[in-house]
Amino acid sequence: MNVEVTSVQFNGNQAEATVAFSPKGGNAAQGMTMRYQLELKSGRWVVMGRKDAGSSPHGGGMPSAMPPPGMENPHGGGKMPSPEDLPPAGQKK
Repeated sequence: MNVEVTSVQFNGNQAEATVAFSPKGGNAAQGMTMRYQLELKSGRWVVMGRKDAGSSPHGGGMPSAMPPPGMENPHGGGKMPSPEDLPPAGQKK
């Protein structure tokens, strides 16, 4: 999967990021684009939700690509890990 931040608009401690997702080896027409609302908290940008929440590029009840802050992990009991806490791709922690 290719993930590319195509634009970011800053407005004080808030921002809106447009992110394009496409399959590896595919073209952009095979992917989708999502807009995320961000907020600066404790010196870090945190995803607060999707700008286009309520609509789905697939036309159904597809869940958001980014879980809401503090969402419980159904497989591990605690909160979901931060991306910075995950090992690099192809390596075990």
